[in-house]
Amino acid sequence: MDPNTIIEALRGTMDPALREAAERQLSEARKSLNFASTLLQITMSEQLDFPVRQAGVIYLKNMITQYWPDRETAPGDISPYTIPEEDQHCIRENIVEAIIHSPELIRVQLTTCIHHIIKHDYPSRWTAIVDKIGFYLQADNSACWLGILLCLYQLKKPEERSPLVAAVQHFLPVLKDRFIQLLSDQSDQSVLIQKQIFKIFYALVQYTLPLELINQQNLTEWIEILTTVVNRDVPNETLQVEEDDRPELPWWKCKKWALRILARLFERYGSSGNVSKEYNEFAEVFPKAFAVDVQQVLLKVLYQYKEKQYMAPRVLQQTLNYINQGVSHALTWKNLKPHIQGIIQDVIFPLMCYTDADEELWQEDPYEYIRMKFDVFEDFISPTTAAQALLFTACSKRKEVLQKTMGFCYQILTEPNADPRKKDGALHMIGFLAEILLKKKIYKDQMECMLQNHVFPLFSSELGYMRARACWVLHYFCEVKFKSDQNLQTALELTRRCLIDDREIPVKVEAATALQVLISNQEKAKEYSTPFIRPVMQCKGRGTDQCIPLFVEAALERLTREVKTSELRTMCLQVAIAALYYNPHLLLNTLENLRFPNNIEPVTNHFITQWLNDVDCFLGLHDRKMCVLGLCALIDMEQIPQVLNQVSGQILPAFILLFNGVKRAYACHAEHENDSDDDDDDEAEDDDESEELGSDEDDIDEDGQEYLEILAKQAGEDGDDEDWEEDDAQETALEGYSTIIDDEDNPVDGYQIFKAIFQTIQNRNPVWYQALTHGLNEEQRKQLQDIATLADQRRAAHESKMIEKHGGYKFSAPVVPSSFNFGGPAPGMN
Repeated sequence: MDPNTIIEALRGTMDPALREAAERQLSEARKSLNFASTLLQITMSEQLDFPVRQAGVIYLKNMITQYWPDRETAPGDISPYTIPEEDQHCIRENIVEAIIHSPELIRVQLTTCIHHIIKHDYPSRWTAIVDKIGFYLQADNSACWLGILLCLYQLKKPEERSPLVAAVQHFLPVLKDRFIQLLSDQSDQSVLIQKQIFKIFYALVQYTLPLELINQQNLTEWIEILTTVVNRDVPNETLQVEEDDRPELPWWKCKKWALRILARLFERYGSSGNVSKEYNEFAEVFPKAFAVDVQQVLLKVLYQYKEKQYMAPRVLQQTLNYINQGVSHALTWKNLKPHIQGIIQDVIFPLMCYTDADEELWQEDPYEYIRMKFDVFEDFISPTTAAQALLFTACSKRKEVLQKTMGFCYQILTEPNADPRKKDGALHMIGFLAEILLKKKIYKDQMECMLQNHVFPLFSSELGYMRARACWVLHYFCEVKFKSDQNLQTALELTRRCLIDDREIPVKVEAATALQVLISNQEKAKEYSTPFIRPVMQCKGRGTDQCIPLFVEAALERLTREVKTSELRTMCLQVAIAALYYNPHLLLNTLENLRFPNNIEPVTNHFITQWLNDVDCFLGLHDRKMCVLGLCALIDMEQIPQVLNQVSGQILPAFILLFNGVKRAYACHAEHENDSDDDDDDEAEDDDESEELGSDEDDIDEDGQEYLEILAKQAGEDGDDEDWEEDDAQETALEGYSTIIDDEDNPVDGYQIFKAIFQTIQNRNPVWYQALTHGLNEEQRKQLQDIATLADQRRAAHESKMIEKHGGYKFSAPVVPSSFNFGGPAPGMN
């Protein structure tokens, strides 16, 4: 393969006039022997223009991610293209050096390449990479270290831990020595290498603790390194960087990873009474030997934040996560107790108040404000969420904390000239504690008055964020028992007005959420709200269509980065699937307009391909139902997206898989309902404060410990055909939320919709019907027929249920004998 031909074609892709021809030329050359390995040579060539090298590495990355692994083919089908073994061997031989010596923008792309190669080839076809990593890690040339650590990091596989553990077994002492050596080096490059070592250590302990590698002696040394990094000052020159950009500086990233490791060790392995049995000894040692000393360093971090020193959000978040864990343990609580009220008032409270940044975003881009406030992924990294969790734990687990916190909030709410933002923070705290407050008689009887005196008046506030907070508080107190019907009616009417009449979109969104949960949780609310349900429903489309692209972009952008769990991946996909069900054209237009960095593949293609590849990861009733409805909307579009023709053979097998899962899930739910007790009507009140702990008590989760031991046992066992029961019975992250499709009285039924759409396609679009069905085997065709039969049965059952609900079937009254003799012989049995 002539390198110059490829170089000129790559250069042509950057010229709009030549791009189409250049891309066609590259596409034709792609299947030639040595094409992929020549791309790597071009990428490594320092004599070439940087844009050409960058175009080359992006093309190489896309080739490796799509065509590296051998792919299965059905009998009789043509085998799909894969990169020839000769090219693969050449790339394996050279890519590590390419990563070590490349500039960052190219190194990022090459790291994605080696990640995919390791995923498919290590250890079975590429054991030599470990030797290569060892060679460069032992070298005295620190310029090699960052690149080689990036390669080592790629050995981590969420589904298989042994490759990383086996490699790090040799390298852990070297990594520790390298880190100590680098601590005195204040350069950005040194801190970047330190960060990468921490990332490797975190990957090592993220899911299990390899006790064969980590003992008390080397853990003591690592804890000392970790606390040194958390405790060290960040150079003053970093304050010259824009505040929004500071979290990306290596100094703050290094601290973040140090704190992630400390929080993980404490939460997952160092909590006595809350770990599986193999970690019992570690859990006994960690609190006594390390936890309090680490906590002392973290209290300093919180003090610096209180004193208005800059603190990167993720550093603050991880610090609060660790402190949260410390609340539950007697040793750390004893150290923390004198400081907890100060932390609540000087750290947690400011984090829960409306800020200048909130105001700026609300005014400039209210839809982005909504996305940020409702983004479930933001919750994983937000210091506000961590603050809420710490507040909840302290108030629920430790005596006097709730009383003092409520006194603090009451003081703010009753102060005549209090700053509205402080009132917002106080209500934010009270609302987040609603679950605790409504269980304690001393507070639950006062909550209706609190709403009447301190929340209802805020609906008249000139400040949009205060009206939004008023709706939010009603949402969180939706289960309060209203003694006054008038107060319930007032709550409904105020919320309704916000939804219909308020000009601020964030207020409308909070009002819609509050109104829904009030109607769901207050029996009389259904009666009071019936007259205004129709105008409320007409709000659909006013602001929703503008919000949906923001939610979809946030979810799908997350998919372009590393996703460690199938649950997170399916949650991201479900955001787009829900948008597809809501409005297919809006979703596809959104996807066509999305552009993600370092990814030239159309987002539509990426989304649909990922969805179909991961269809087996959708568990539970809700998730599978949504998946079915989304696929129905997709195949029913007048203009089928081009990518669907490429994956048409996967679509009906996906439906079959989902419907089989739905059927099993219904069976499991029915079984669980039959087994469950009906004694949930009388809720036990927590008047005796039995959930609170004494100062010398640890919080021991016995059920959780038993569950961890079951998991640990299962980890070493192979699954069998009964595994589906676990998946089908469980409630996924989205199952906890009730939506219209989860209502069994709702006429939206995936079986019936699928059958109707499939019949329509068969009658009106025979070409598309043929594309969908041509690859089906006899068993799959039979399963489709079973789905159609079940659809008819479900329709008949629903019609019968509706007739019964609206008066029932009319039967003639049977003639009942006036006297009975159960002791005599049965009729006809003489």
